[in-house]
Amino acid sequence: MSDYTWFPTEERVENANVTRLARAHGLDSLAELRERSVRDIGWYWDAVVQDLRLPFRTPYSEAVDLTAGIQRPEWMVGGELNVVDACVNRWLEDEQVVDSPAVVHVSEDDSVRTLTYRELADRVERVAAGLRDLGIGRGDAVALFLPMIPEAVITCYAVAKLGAVLVPLFSGFAPAAIAARLQDADAKAVVVADGTVRRGRTVRMKPLLDEALRSCPTVRNVVVVDNVASADEQPQFPQVPETAWADLLRSEGTVPTAVVKSADTLLLAYTSGTTGKPKGAVHTHAGFLLKVASEVAYSFDVKRGGVFCWVTDMGWIMGPLSIMGTHANGAALLLYEGSPDVPDLNRLWRLAARHRITMLGVSPTLIRTLRSSGTPVPDDLDLSSVQVLGSTGESWDPDSYQWLAEEVFGSRVPIINFSGGTEVGGSFLAPYPVEPIRSCSLGGPSLGMDVDVVDDRGEPLRGEVGELVCRQPWPSMTRGVWKDDARYIEAYWSTFPGMWRHGDFALIDEDGNWFILGRSDDVMNVAGKRLAPAEVESVMSTHPAVGEVAAVGVPDATKGEAVWAFWVPRRGAENEEDVSDKLREMVASELGKPFSPSLVRRVSQLPKTRSAKILRRAIRAAALGKDPGDLSGAENPDSLAEITAAAKS
Repeated sequence: MSDYTWFPTEERVENANVTRLARAHGLDSLAELRERSVRDIGWYWDAVVQDLRLPFRTPYSEAVDLTAGIQRPEWMVGGELNVVDACVNRWLEDEQVVDSPAVVHVSEDDSVRTLTYRELADRVERVAAGLRDLGIGRGDAVALFLPMIPEAVITCYAVAKLGAVLVPLFSGFAPAAIAARLQDADAKAVVVADGTVRRGRTVRMKPLLDEALRSCPTVRNVVVVDNVASADEQPQFPQVPETAWADLLRSEGTVPTAVVKSADTLLLAYTSGTTGKPKGAVHTHAGFLLKVASEVAYSFDVKRGGVFCWVTDMGWIMGPLSIMGTHANGAALLLYEGSPDVPDLNRLWRLAARHRITMLGVSPTLIRTLRSSGTPVPDDLDLSSVQVLGSTGESWDPDSYQWLAEEVFGSRVPIINFSGGTEVGGSFLAPYPVEPIRSCSLGGPSLGMDVDVVDDRGEPLRGEVGELVCRQPWPSMTRGVWKDDARYIEAYWSTFPGMWRHGDFALIDEDGNWFILGRSDDVMNVAGKRLAPAEVESVMSTHPAVGEVAAVGVPDATKGEAVWAFWVPRRGAENEEDVSDKLREMVASELGKPFSPSLVRRVSQLPKTRSAKILRRAIRAAALGKDPGDLSGAENPDSLAEITAAAKS
């Protein structure tokens, strides 16, 4: 483990949003704020509403009611609101915000579109009127099959304004994956782009939806966004009426912002469906708003005038989180549509420099790719605007973490490595930019999150790998699995009575630093000891020839499970024939001979999601010659054939 630690300056601590919150309640440190936020969760979430001035049309009588049990909390009891009030409408009365950028869209060819808050509000009003005229009303499900373009943001708010339910879909889904989610949500309408551009290639999206609609009888209307100028493309399923986005923008008339209850459904966030049927996590207006607004404000320290950018997709929870969290804080959201390595591996840094990004979200896999390429960051790029780096999705290796922190940003910028999930609506764990942050650490519990690491009996565990749990509810905790309450209870509440089990293995070290070591079903049990993929991968990634690596556990008659590892060479690295043998020896030396991989193979690529998360479960299945399951979220599913062949060689 690296000994790198980032330390905040006095000025940063003094000016941080989270410092303002603590001092408003007479608290002198983040530790005190963390402690009080879980000692009295109702107090904390009420404090968030007051500090961020989140508007309620009807005030709530109490912050939380647990009468129905920890699995079914009621938040902001009796309150009425709409996320559109908090994210759009209120800024129309703020002269410092109303004409500032709300959305900045950058495409792969570097063309830019910008909407101010005033312009965003106007378009939301028009699109809401158009959807209303198509028959969309309160409680109707409207799906988004869109890349990260301004129309996605506008649609989110237009749907919420009507009191309808948002169903964001991953822009890389195939027809079967689209259909499964539309069917489960009983979607009444879909807003789709004709296509997008990725790595210079036009990717058609509308034909994929057309195919999916053959088995989606609830869909009554399709709205088509002309994103890649293919308006002459004929629909394959013309039985569903289509409306051009441009026609919606010509809609007239005032649409009152629907006043909804705190617990009314805002969106259905579907899990990737790697195992079993995709789960629709139910998120509410009050709960989702409170969580994402607080995370952008306190974890990422975004303020008015700031620019928030996370290379993500609408189908991942980071898409809606980025949109609503940024706008609840009156900042600008930068959307990047395309691949972050086009036209070269300095795209991300040029994006940050040109658009003066203040909070830049990355993935560990992307940074490993940039580092392993050996491509230097140009000296003429001014990255001084970046004040915070965000990270989520998977574990870091120390070398890549330190390269980003020290070599790219000169140790001046904190890496806010946070971990949560679709069903969480945000993070369980996160450091804050007012505390020292150790290399690769998740800091500690996010504010208001009563998390712990426990053994198989549910007892607290320190210094060893255990299950990540949460002992109290939080506002953005999914209200359930859409149309499947039994699955909700089974998935999260059946392992440890009275505790949410998230399915991650975690470790709290002797200094109180928290680390996520992978999904429970990714963690290996080798000779009776839990071994996380990150532990093996961190060792192997230090070899100068290795660009990426994935470790998985496979059945073994002697050890219970054995380690198999697949690695991708670093760009420009010398082609050493004995690298795999050396990697095996490195693991044996660092972790112990029982954990030395029994199979190490070189491959040209590893299967990943579009957000660059490695699909270890799919790798394991492919290596064993088994069905990898739903690959609808995979960016490069063809890579699995090479994994299978390598494992047999």
